[in-house]
Amino acid sequence: MRKIRLYCVIVFLVCIFSGVSGMGSPVSAEDYKIGIGDILRITTWKEPDLSLEQAQVRRDGKITFPLLDDVQAEGISTVALKKSIESGLADFVEAPTVTVTLVDAVSQKYYILGEVQAVGEYPLIKKLTVVQAFALAQGFTEWASKSRIILFRRDAGGEETVTNIDYKDIVKGKLGSDLFLQADDIIIVP
Repeated sequence: MRKIRLYCVIVFLVCIFSGVSGMGSPVSAEDYKIGIGDILRITTWKEPDLSLEQAQVRRDGKITFPLLDDVQAEGISTVALKKSIESGLADFVEAPTVTVTLVDAVSQKYYILGEVQAVGEYPLIKKLTVVQAFALAQGFTEWASKSRIILFRRDAGGEETVTNIDYKDIVKGKLGSDLFLQADDIIIVP
């Protein structure tokens, strides 16, 4: 019964925080960086032969596109990929109009370990906070040490940072202590 109440509290908090500007908003096309394994739909207006229903980003970070061969996709936004393809197609098509849609975002994930109900790897398909991650992990176990949660993060330069999170501070309304997750973050609940 206690677990159910805790889970309800977490869900309630997620709902409250989602109403705060930017807390639960989807990642914009400019923010999301395409990664290995992501699946894209690329449509060239009035050119069905220059359109791909599904293009999966390969391990080398590229996709193969008609007339252009290999095109770098990893690490750039869908808007940047659109411009790159339009630029390449300009030699073959007069004023090409390309649309790049992210069909399945599988490259960006975060991990939650320790004393939560559902330990594991989760897709990072929208802006999520640590509290929202707990809700997706179905809440804490009864043995969780909520004041000693650890967030491991590696920045673009490979430097690791360790952030201590006190869930009780977040519950008390200290919104600054609820952090947005980034790709490859690891949350450990001792």
